[in-house]
Amino acid sequence: MTEAERLTRRWLDECVLALGLCPFAAPVLRDKSLRIVVSEASNAAQQLRDFEQELAFLQRVPEAEVSTTLLVYDTGLEDFMLFLERLEQCQGRLQRAGLEGVIQLASFHPHYLFAGEPEQALSHYTNRSPRPIIHLLREDMLGKAIARYPDTQDIPPNNIALLEEMGAERVIDLWQRV
Repeated sequence: MTEAERLTRRWLDECVLALGLCPFAAPVLRDKSLRIVVSEASNAAQQLRDFEQELAFLQRVPEAEVSTTLLVYDTGLEDFMLFLERLEQCQGRLQRAGLEGVIQLASFHPHYLFAGEPEQALSHYTNRSPRPIIHLLREDMLGKAIARYPDTQDIPPNNIALLEEMGAERVIDLWQRV
């Protein structure tokens, strides 16, 4: 297991699961259908190829075997603005492949900032991870999970309220440890 995968799994366990930030994460981790792929690519062309390879993989493999993928970029996307540019390029590739409505992208980054939020807002930590990550979600799987979970629109504000209740010092300490 690479260091990037180890850190990602630790973040999933100690932040995402322990705090309940994603109610859909536990079953996927429990049944081991989460795939974590670490990209060592440091240039745009290879980063995009790695993304396209994962898109193709998800089309070949049944959901029961791999329900969702975290594509972790170990190098080359440390700058958040560059990461957002690459994410936009990946979204374009997803659309050109005709997979919009089949695969949905979510994103996480060590320096994640929501537009319009103060830089010190704890809300950013809901999408902060040890390494840049593009999460490829199967929309069918996501739809089934949402159908079983009432009030999905409450997840983001509840997560923000939890982090604010914890306080900046505890939140920052937890993410730095992970």
